[in-house]
Amino acid sequence: MRVQLIRAGAGQFQAQELELADGATVADALAATALPREGLAGYAVYGERVGPEAVLADGDRLELLEPLLADPKDSRRRRAQVQAARTRPR
Repeated sequence: MRVQLIRAGAGQFQAQELELADGATVADALAATALPREGLAGYAVYGERVGPEAVLADGDRLELLEPLLADPKDSRRRRAQVQAARTRPR
C-alpha cells in the first residue's frame, strides 16, 4: 500500500511517498521515512489525531505534527479583546 507522509512547519514543507505492507502502522511508517522526526507533537491521518499503533490504509496521508506556536484559546481571547476595544462607545 502507498502512504504519503507530510511534515509542514514554519516556512517549510516536506513530503514523502512510502510503499508499506498491508496492515502497517504509524510506527512502521515512521521507521521507514527519511523525514526528520525530532520535535514532533504527534501524528494525524487526514487531520484526525492518531497514535503510533494506528493501522494505516492504502492512500492515507500521515501528517507529522509540529508543536503549536500559540495557544488557540489565548489567541482568540486576545482578538476578542481587541475587537471589543474597537467597538466600545466613546
